[in-house]
Amino acid sequence: MDCERADAPEVVFLANKPDAPSFRHRLQPALPELAARGFRPSVEVLPSGVVLLRLLERRRRLSSAAAVVLAKTKLHPPEARLLRRWCRRVVYDFDDAVYTVRPRRVGHRPAQSPLRQWRFATLCGIADLVLACNETLAARARPHAKRVEVVPTPVDLERYPKDPPSRSPARTLVWIGMPENLRYLELVHSALARLAGEFRDLTLRIISSAAPPWTDVPIELVPWSEAGEVDALRTADIGIMPLSDDHWSNGKCSFKLVQYMAASLPCVASRVAMNCEVVTPGRNGYLAATAVEWENHLRALLTEDDRGRSLGRAGRQLVEQRFDRRLVAPHTAELIAAVARPQPQQELTLNHQS
Repeated sequence: MDCERADAPEVVFLANKPDAPSFRHRLQPALPELAARGFRPSVEVLPSGVVLLRLLERRRRLSSAAAVVLAKTKLHPPEARLLRRWCRRVVYDFDDAVYTVRPRRVGHRPAQSPLRQWRFATLCGIADLVLACNETLAARARPHAKRVEVVPTPVDLERYPKDPPSRSPARTLVWIGMPENLRYLELVHSALARLAGEFRDLTLRIISSAAPPWTDVPIELVPWSEAGEVDALRTADIGIMPLSDDHWSNGKCSFKLVQYMAASLPCVASRVAMNCEVVTPGRNGYLAATAVEWENHLRALLTEDDRGRSLGRAGRQLVEQRFDRRLVAPHTAELIAAVARPQPQQELTLNHQS
């Protein structure tokens, strides 16, 4: 097989954290697809350390690769320019608003960071191709980049059985995410508290490593694990994704919604950025901008089982059409492969040099 050929051109994925969700969902599935296209994909961890020295230690490998894929790496501008001098081709992939700073509190305007903006502009500028997970991020990259393609973050739909399981009579809302994003649940706390008073069997399931310290909303904490996340989602009733409306949140790629829909759950989400692209109100979920809208939409889903099932089926269909890993990973691999393949002028130059 091509993936076993030692002489196949290498594509090096340079990542700070290969075990991070961003890499696991966006780029890891593209590795076997690249191998099937005749390349030898590999992952190189870029540690925190002395700037420039960490690249110098890897110069031979990076400069000999057919392409280097920067997986949301935090290279400093001098490092990025040095990499551009060494490497034949460079691809930059990102899925967050890395050009700004996360707000300290929900609803606060993110602080401007000239350093982050400079670093982002430089990374986009050195790349032959930039892969962004949504149109908001792509629009920020285009003024600095030669070419930008929007590639959504996919879900492994094969892990989610198509037929939803039998659910308990209790009403379970679910939220999944990193503990630092629990803050967004405060946006819907009052709505959930009122609904908990109205529906005595209501539970908010949190799939994470922590949960809000609320006493007015029953909470079930399910520690996240890759093996258990699918069942924890599929046995819930409604997925929620509250977000604030700011530059940081506008860069979010709505992956929670994609996971909920893969599990055939109806969703309610904040009317922000990519959420508006994923959710078609009344077809596969609802969008909310106020606590009253959140309360009304959730109440409707909690009392209309048939409606929820219909929305869940439509959400699953959307994932099948746009966010399934079996569709997205080959597309990602082909975009990278097209950059890594020798161009006619490049082949002419190499033949002349030999």
